[in-house]
Order: sequence, then structure tokens, then C-alpha cells
Amino acid sequence: MPTTTPNPTPYPLLFNPILFPKVWGGQALRQLGKEIPPNATIGESWELADMPSTSASGAGGSPVRSVIRQGDLAGRTLAEAMNIWGTALLGSAKPTPEGNYPLLVKFLDANENLSVQVHPSPAYAFAHPECKLKHECWYILAAQPGAVIYKGLKPGTTRQALRQATIAGTIAEMMVAVPAVAGECHNLPSGTCHALGKGVLVAEVQTPSDTTFRLYDWGRTGRELHTQHALTCIDLAPAPAPTRKCTASCAERHVCNEAFTLDEFTPGAGESLGVGPAGQSAVVIMLAGEGRLQGPFEPITVHMGQTCLIPASIAEGTTLTSTAGPCTYLRAALRS
Repeated sequence: MPTTTPNPTPYPLLFNPILFPKVWGGQALRQLGKEIPPNATIGESWELADMPSTSASGAGGSPVRSVIRQGDLAGRTLAEAMNIWGTALLGSAKPTPEGNYPLLVKFLDANENLSVQVHPSPAYAFAHPECKLKHECWYILAAQPGAVIYKGLKPGTTRQALRQATIAGTIAEMMVAVPAVAGECHNLPSGTCHALGKGVLVAEVQTPSDTTFRLYDWGRTGRELHTQHALTCIDLAPAPAPTRKCTASCAERHVCNEAFTLDEFTPGAGESLGVGPAGQSAVVIMLAGEGRLQGPFEPITVHMGQTCLIPASIAEGTTLTSTAGPCTYLRAALRS
């Protein structure tokens, strides 16, 4: 039941995962501790979400809001925490135009190829306010032998050639296929043509939008394509190169855009690191092992596959200690 505490002191928040069946999903999210029903094709686990609406072709059109699983705010939504704590949660970052938390975190299981797609370019989003920018990145957790991701277009590709390829069903041949390597991170700015290939498990960090324009769906029927919108949005420039997993006991910056930064940390057994940065809301995504968060609150253990939101007012004074051997986690921090 929701708490009756009127104004609880900010503390790190864990959330209940929200599972979405997908035609391309499978059972691999069990590896991250998710409770997947037998024979279900679960493609997405939304770990942190505060979306008052979604697109009909994405999450079905309904609101999707993470529910807090522990502490004084257990049973309440992230949106309610935003209302209660305000800048103590967000710090200097701005909420979305609707007043919501400006980050979305998921795990994806591509048991089959995802559609070839593109998200609104900045120019398109400016002209169509109902369509939101979606800067996203994929951190590859596991990949089957020979698995690839499709990211960006081959040099010399034109919009006219793309249009013809959508009619012929050959658009995948015009994309750059990159080997899927566990520990690599792929930055996908809005406007990048991309598709997650079969046999890949990823953590996805993005701006909170599920506006997706599909160009090709690998012969599957029954799902809408958005050819004209996609062709208008596509950035023909090369996609950013991947960044690689760092070695033990170091940090690696994977992404830096106008909305968020993404860093990877790999503390050794018993090693403690400050969560920080000061005055900024931070999200910890535990990829391997487990860590214990300590600060001006009751200690909290974050297990593999869990995501934890650290309010800005306590980020600087919070540390994470690897408690079961080495651990690996991502930290997404909101930018002002």
C-alpha cells in the first residue's frame, strides 16, 4: 500500500519492472532476474519510466509509470516522487515539457530481428510537437555467435535509393551491420536508422519517447510501417562508432548528449565509488554482481538487473560498494 508518510526524506528508489510482450521477444530477460512466464515472448522490461502517454505502435498508447518497490514511497509512482521532492530529486535538470522524469531505462531481448526504424530528427520533432526526440544507446550485455546490430547507412546512400529499397524489401542491404560484442555501447542519436539484430540482449538508456517510424519489419505482417515519416527523418551521415567496456577498477564515458551522460564503472570486490555527480540526479543500472548504496539513508543493495534512481540532493554523499566480488554498473546522469 502507498505510504502515509507526508514528506519522506529523499532516498534511492528501486522499481518494479514493467514487462512488454513483443513479436521479436523471448525468454532471455530471465538472465537478469525477470520473472518471465513460460512460453511468453517478452521483448522489453521497462526499468525506469515516467510517461503520461505512449504511442499506439510502441507501448500501446497508455501511460507507463514505474512503481517504487521499497521505502517510505513503496507503492507510489515515480511521478508522485517527482511531485513530492521536486528539485531535490531532479537537481538542476529540467523535467519533460509534461513535467515528468526525463529518462527512460529498459532491457531488451531481441530473440528475433527488431524492425528497421528511425526516431524523429530534431527538425522533424520541432515541426511536429506530438513526436518526441529519442536519443538512445544500447549497451550489449550478451550476444549469440554471429549476431549483429544494424546502425547507420552505407556511404553514398540517398533518400531516393532508400525509398526504392523499402518497396523492394531490401533496405537491410543498405545498412551497416556491426558485430554485436558484449561490453560495447552503441550511441544512436535521434535520426539514426537502426535495428537490433537477432540474438542480442541489451540495456537501453534513452530520452523518454517511444515515437518510432518503421521502415521494414523483416517480412512480418500486421504492424504498421511509416515510410514517409522515416525517410524525412533519416540522418544519412555515418553513425557514431561504438565505445568499449573498460578494464577493472576504471570508468568509461560512453555517451554525452544534451539530455544525459552514460558512464560505466567496474569496481573490484569491496571497492567503494562515489555515485555523484553533485547536484545531479543519477540512475544506477546494475549489469553484473551487486552493490551496496550508502549515504544519508538506510543502506540499499542493488542486485544484477535492477535499476536505482539516486535523487540529486543526496547523489554527492552516496557511495556504491561492490559486495559480492567485482561488479559492473552503468550510471546515467541528467544534464542541466
